[in-house]
This record gives sequence, structure tokens and C-alpha cells, in this order.
Amino acid sequence: MTEKKIGVGALTALVLSSMLGAGVFSLPQNMAVVSGSEALIIGWVITGVGILFLATAMLYLSRLRPDLDGGIFTYAENGFGKTIGFLSAWGYWLCAVIANVSYLVVVFSALSFFTDSQNHVVFGDGNTWQSMLGASILLWVIHALVSRGVQTAASINLLATLGKLIPLVLFIVLGIMHFNYQQFSFDFSGTQLHLPVWAQVKQTMLITLWVFIGVEGAVVVSGRAKNKNDIGKATLYAVISALIVYLLVTILSLGILPRASLAAMKNPSMGGLLAQMIGPYGYWIIVGGIILSVSGAYLSWTIMAAEIPFIAAKRGAFPKIIAKQNSADAPIGSLWMTNVSVQLCLIAIAFFHLDYSTLLTVASEMVLVPYLLVGLFLAKIAYSSRHYRPFFIGLGAALYGVWLIYASGLEHLFMSLTLYAPGLLVFLYAGWQHRHQYKLRLLDKLLIIAIIASGMVIGITRL
Repeated sequence: MTEKKIGVGALTALVLSSMLGAGVFSLPQNMAVVSGSEALIIGWVITGVGILFLATAMLYLSRLRPDLDGGIFTYAENGFGKTIGFLSAWGYWLCAVIANVSYLVVVFSALSFFTDSQNHVVFGDGNTWQSMLGASILLWVIHALVSRGVQTAASINLLATLGKLIPLVLFIVLGIMHFNYQQFSFDFSGTQLHLPVWAQVKQTMLITLWVFIGVEGAVVVSGRAKNKNDIGKATLYAVISALIVYLLVTILSLGILPRASLAAMKNPSMGGLLAQMIGPYGYWIIVGGIILSVSGAYLSWTIMAAEIPFIAAKRGAFPKIIAKQNSADAPIGSLWMTNVSVQLCLIAIAFFHLDYSTLLTVASEMVLVPYLLVGLFLAKIAYSSRHYRPFFIGLGAALYGVWLIYASGLEHLFMSLTLYAPGLLVFLYAGWQHRHQYKLRLLDKLLIIAIIASGMVIGITRL
């Protein structure tokens, strides 16, 4: 069957929808908890520069190596070997799974505004059994949609992206009208947090990264693009648009309510802010926006979560069954693996009552290494071919990746080893299936042993 290809409009919507997911509606509260106005501005400047370096690195890679479909995985594999390539694919896939789970948690947390009271909890913070049941239904509806073909899902996502922009634009327009500079500049340095500004900036990093996760969307599905040149264009268009939205949402919020009041708000905090400006119907508008947003972002992330293992399986890094496609050219093997994993996570959340913030931290941590490897790969191939402008772009993206790992803390990085370790067992099984095609180097074997051993030790000590 001839596969339909995705144009620049649908690619841009895929990237933008991946970034402008449920997180933007909780951003005012998330940022107010950890930073004052000064740290918030510095954090966005660092993130904006870093993400633009990363997006530009992907643009250059799409032109310098258009033969590498799949981006995140294939860049790491071609640059640093099969084991590093698998770790990049596994970390990114886990991030995508957790992102999908978090979207479902947020949408049912938002619906609790209409169903819950102090003495009667139905959806709670999106972590009750009722939320799990509703989220599971939505999960398998999206599964059925994506299984009909990636191009079909991408076209629907374009409409959902346009729909979600309506409440965001309304919030920004009303926020400008209600903005109070004295309110914004009060306790500008966040002294009430009892933390120096630089420590506040560090705490904003995983939040600002979280809302930009998805920047690689066009690169991930590059094999399905009509024109390879559209990949870089779509990425830059989406990044600049998202950065403008995030800056306006967070800055305007601190000019509407005091930071402490914002920090204490229930998420989605944008709903509470809009209700402050136009009355109770403001929350209804934001909940509607979240439902549209989650629908679009969930479609985007389901496509990307299924695409990476599918491409990796075709290259021998995942078991052969993950490379299976159906008659609509959908990566059905990878899709089943992804959505069964999401379902298991939903059950675990209902059982352990985990919240959105916990999911945000885990998902953000798992994508740090894949992003770092993108910058390093561009720097490597640009240096070897004497392309110095791409080299400095790659170096800038890599330095941003190192900064993120530092800002998130080494403890989180070590904890991520407990999630990488079981993935390597999958990799070893795939290697056994493809044992006639390649053999691991001694360095790869030592790396696998070190990660599995470290993951086991850290996991045991945390019990």
C-alpha cells in the first residue's frame, strides 16, 4: 500500500500540539510554586535560547543527514553506536508514555471541577478509579484512531490544534487587559520562597523543558514527510509560536494574582485565573480548551511514542514484533506496546495516587539524554565535515543539554537508571533475534553491564 505523506501544515501542528498540551493550562501554578518574577524571566530566556539551539540543530540535521528517518533514535545510533541509540529511543519512548499518562490525568483533574465537592470526590486530582476508567476509554478510542493511519490522525490533530488556540488567545487578550505591573513587580526576586534567584531558576528548568517536549515531533516522523525541507521549517515555526504563548501566559498571570495565591491554586490554574477575570464561565472555557488540547496533544504523542520503537525495531534495536504494520501503514506492534504501557501506568496511578507533578518530573528527566545526544551528533558530523556554523549550533544545543542535567540534579539522573536498566533487557533480546546482523562492541557490553548493575543497586536502596 502506498503511504500518504504529511505536509508542512500538519507537521507544524504536530509539533505545536505536542508542546501546547495540557501543561500550558497548569503553567501559572507550576511556575509560581518555584519562582518569583525575576527567576521566571531568566528561566524563560535560558530555555528559549536553549530550545532554539535544539530546534536549529534538528533543522541542520534534517538537511545534512536527510537519510536518517526517525531523528532522535537514528541520530544517536549513527553517532554513538547501537547501545547509545537504543538508550536514546528507550528514554524518549518512556517520556512519551508518561506524557500521555499525564495528559489523561490533567483532563480528569479538570473535570473534577464539575463533579467533586468537599465531601464527594469522583475524579479528584485525576488519580481515582473513576478517572482511570474514563482515561482508559479515551486511551483506546485514540488507539483505534491512530491504527487507521498516521496521516489521518495528523490531519485531525491539525483541527484540534486550531481549536485549542481559541481559549489560549482569549486568556492572553484578557490577561493583557487585567495586567497590573505593580502586582507583577511585587516581591520581584521571590524572597518569600527563601531561595536565591539562581536556585529558583534551576527549579524552573524541568517545568520549562516539560512544556517544550515535543519540539522533535517533525523529526520523529520525518520518514512520513512530503518534503524533507518542511521538517526544519515546521520545527522553528512551532517553537517560536509556543515560546511566545508560554511567555505571555506566565508573565501575565503574575500580574493578575499574587505569586502565593497562584501557587495555591488547583490545576488547571489557568481556569481559576480566567474565572477571576470573567466569572465562573471562565473555568468552563478552559476545561473545553483542555479537552481539545489533550485530544490534539494525545494524538501527537501517540504518533511519536509509536514511531520511535517502530523505527528502532526496523533497525534491530527493538524486538521484531514491534516493527509490524497493519494495512493502513500504522505501526501497530509499537502502538500496542505503547498503549498497553499507558494502561498499566493509569492503573498504577489509581493505586498509588500519584499526581501530575510527579509525572512531569519523571517524563522530563527521561528526555534529557536524548536531547543532549542530538546536539552532540550535529557537533560531531559538522566538525568532521568542516561545517562550522552547524558545529556551533550543535555545541550550543549540547551545552543546553548539559545544563538541564545539572539543573535537574544528579540524583534524578541516577534514578533514571532504574528505568533504563529494564529496557536493556529488551535490547538484549532484540540483539539475540538479530544476532546474525550485528555484534556488540566491548564498550557496549561494559556500558550495558554498568547500567543494569547501577539500576539494580539504586532500585534496591530505594526500597
